[in-house]
Amino acid sequence: MRNYEGVFIFETSLEEEKRNGIFDKFKNIIEAKGEITNIDEWGVRKLAYEINDLTEGYYIVMTFNSETEVVKELERVAKITEGIMRLMVVRDEQ
Repeated sequence: MRNYEGVFIFETSLEEEKRNGIFDKFKNIIEAKGEITNIDEWGVRKLAYEINDLTEGYYIVMTFNSETEVVKELERVAKITEGIMRLMVVRDEQ
């Protein structure tokens, strides 16, 4: 298993309950074949550049250990999920 860090950026217009439901879906994908080591909610932050005419997003940063196919599944689900603006997962070399 490898160490990863994922940044999830949600639309700020989402209700907290709906955002948590979407994030739980991502957590379940990871926990099926790995483990979550840390979750850090940054909250609403200004984006470095506009995404679909939006200037702010709700950030959640998560570190986890998993196999490579889990990252591919996270990216696939993020593309088809309404309300998530961006997902970036990078391998943590530490």
